[in-house]
Amino acid sequence: YKRQVEFRLLEDRGEPDIGYAAIRLIGERTPTELEEAIAQLGEQGASRLILDLRHNPGGALMASVDVASQFLSGSVVLYEQRKDCQEKPYYASVGGSALDWPLVVLVNGGSASGSEIIAGALQAQGRAELVGEKTFGKGSVQHVHDLSDGSSLHVTVARWLTPHKSHIDDLGLTPDHVIGVSQEDADAGRDPQLDQAIALLRP
Repeated sequence: YKRQVEFRLLEDRGEPDIGYAAIRLIGERTPTELEEAIAQLGEQGASRLILDLRHNPGGALMASVDVASQFLSGSVVLYEQRKDCQEKPYYASVGGSALDWPLVVLVNGGSASGSEIIAGALQAQGRAELVGEKTFGKGSVQHVHDLSDGSSLHVTVARWLTPHKSHIDDLGLTPDHVIGVSQEDADAGRDPQLDQAIALLRP
């Protein structure tokens, strides 16, 4: 049993009221784990949060909506655009556990699909600034048909749009603060993206 949400207070960075939660993938347990993480961080004194969606390939659509619902109440999380051009809105549920917490979201080229839905919703609704690098750009629903020669046909049946109706597919999300992590940074254990997120959350 591997946790999908890892969290801690950033006391090591001298920030006892900033919580950090990293979501590695999005599954059925993720929303509950995030809710528990926020509750525990709050008990430990956190009142602001950095949500790390870097290298998160996504996962279940409804779980992604439920994750966004911790920070958004009742507003649109995404539109699903079907072939007949009908746009179906998905709304955040009401009563999230961190609706008032200042929030910054970390993303990079490994953030795809469900994590782009979450980040796109929080950015478009003005709920959080994104820090990092442009996301992967996987915002489509595909049905896979296996063919008799062993190959498969991927048919796109729907595309996901942000609350502003921007396409995610092939375009990705551009962060509010574009910052890379060089090999040199990584080798030295530095994380300029996290540094920027902390700076944005300082009062």
